[in-house]
Amino acid sequence: MAASDVKLNKKYKIQTSIGDRIFDICNYTFMILLMIVTLYPFINVLAVSLNDAQDSLKGGIYLLPRVWSMDNYQYIFKEATIFHATLISILRTVIGTVLTVLCSAMVAFSISRQDFVLRKFVTVAFILTMYFNGGLIPTFLLMRDMNLVGSFWVYIWPGLIGVFNLIIIRSFIENLPESILESGKIDGAGDFRTFFSIVLPLTTPVLATVALFSGVSQWNSWFDVFLYNSSHIDLSTLQYELQKILQNSNTTAGTSGMDGMISGANGAQQNTVTPLSVRATMTIVASVPIIMVYPFLQKYFVKGMMVGGVKG
Repeated sequence: MAASDVKLNKKYKIQTSIGDRIFDICNYTFMILLMIVTLYPFINVLAVSLNDAQDSLKGGIYLLPRVWSMDNYQYIFKEATIFHATLISILRTVIGTVLTVLCSAMVAFSISRQDFVLRKFVTVAFILTMYFNGGLIPTFLLMRDMNLVGSFWVYIWPGLIGVFNLIIIRSFIENLPESILESGKIDGAGDFRTFFSIVLPLTTPVLATVALFSGVSQWNSWFDVFLYNSSHIDLSTLQYELQKILQNSNTTAGTSGMDGMISGANGAQQNTVTPLSVRATMTIVASVPIIMVYPFLQKYFVKGMMVGGVKG
């Protein structure tokens, strides 16, 4: 080992005092506890969903199932409409997210330009919609008059531009160096060329953040299905079908004489579920797709929230 390396090691040992080591231990302990507190509810719900429903009523299930069983998932997926509803949920999530991100970014780019005369008026008009709305009945009448009731596009058009997403993207764009946009104009690029060739590639972090927000909202939404397409089975979504299953399980459990147990597929006694097991299984089924997507967007999500929240 060279003399310089020995000096560096001695210097490092001097710098890592007892106080620093105590701080590191406390820091690691806190992060481990935070991780346990964060992961335990999901692991516990997963264990309940994979446990026998009758055995779950006894309690005492924490990290692992006591009696392994797939009856809960068989009860959820025995409905023939569940797979078509999953397809509709995927379509509305993908299409809605892409269009929301694109349209929000275009409007945000417009109101971020200093030479846009009506930028303040448009910004205030959008912000007012965060505090006031027409109400449930006027909104339904508007959707009906626009011929969106009974249509797939009723899931897309009403939430095409979210004001919160708009403000985040606008703040991010305003932080971009003006010289980059001016160089594009000098080279002869118009507004559309500047937006698609310069602005979009530079705003990837905040667009990924908005995409995550919009995707989660679209995937978890079920009330709009209840309002506009409850009588159209071909337009039902996964969340709405799961909500109907949960409501049916609660109703059946309330009227049955089996202490809250519901007979599962083909009415077999050995395939029995409870509202508790149904809720746990529904949580896992609805959460897994989002959990699988989030790790790929995590680095963009953190950067987009930090930079996009600099300005109001």
